[in-house]
Amino acid sequence: MRLDTHLIDTLPRLRLATLPTPLEDAPRLAKHLGISRLLIKRDDLTGLAFGGNKARKLEYELPQAVASGCDALVTVGGVQSNHARMVAAAGRKLGIEAKLVLGGPKLDYVQGNLLLDTLFGAEIRYLVDDDDNDHLAAAMHEWTRELKASGRSPYELPIGGSTGLGALGYVQAMRELADQFGQEPVHIVVAVGSCGTLAGVRLGASLFMPNARVIGISVSRTSLQIAGETNRLVAEAATILRLPEFCEEQVESFDCYYEEYGAFTDSARDAILTSARLEGILLDPVYTGKAMAGLFDLVSRGILRKDIPTIFLHTGGLPILFAYAKQFESGAFIRYL
Repeated sequence: MRLDTHLIDTLPRLRLATLPTPLEDAPRLAKHLGISRLLIKRDDLTGLAFGGNKARKLEYELPQAVASGCDALVTVGGVQSNHARMVAAAGRKLGIEAKLVLGGPKLDYVQGNLLLDTLFGAEIRYLVDDDDNDHLAAAMHEWTRELKASGRSPYELPIGGSTGLGALGYVQAMRELADQFGQEPVHIVVAVGSCGTLAGVRLGASLFMPNARVIGISVSRTSLQIAGETNRLVAEAATILRLPEFCEEQVESFDCYYEEYGAFTDSARDAILTSARLEGILLDPVYTGKAMAGLFDLVSRGILRKDIPTIFLHTGGLPILFAYAKQFESGAFIRYL
């Protein structure tokens, strides 16, 4: 299968991310795990509003919004949604308001991504104790109808920005990674929520890094759900890129490293502390902490070969860390004088 790279280069795109992001060796973590080489693709450094993977997706999704003449971006997510935060920031860069439907536990105070949402002036409707995706989507559609009835021109973005268009951001990311790493055998490990990043990584790897083994670590869905949604998004992206011969492939993912979406886990805490103290790399308890915990465990179980390099795709989420401060207080080295 071959891609006409001229086609993807001429698709409408807004430049929102600082690219290329670095690919950094993590030798102390590699030694800790007993593997030959560990590298971290620093997509936490994409620049927009503390960075993260959503910047790459929005570069391909928002041109349609701008072309439609919209005056409001409407989207959904959990209380600490990285996607919502970056939609709010991108909207401000484009002069467009953001309307966010968020759900989760009743709030004691505004923190983490939610604090940034408010700084960007996003209007928020909050479903207390309810982060069901169907309920959030229904509330988003209702808000969109209200806006249209009042004469506004809203544009909806689905949860996580996971569309075939958005997945193109990670097709391009794999092209970028191939330039940095080459095409030798490698494991690529990435956190999986709404599946758009995984879809782009899988399609991009098949095009630019055919010897890569792509492994998803779920933070919210079963492996069966991930397979279905990932293949759907891959098919959408492949159609846009005029790759009709692309066939569904087995999606390798693991769904045993989370209890429920957003729940704090001891294994994620250990991965966060280990990564911070060995490499100065910050992860979060909802996404990347769980993904790194999964990487640790897959190495220990022999599922990831120790003699093959592993790339951890760091999808960002730094603001979330500050919403879980109490869970890390016991590890503080503070001497009060």
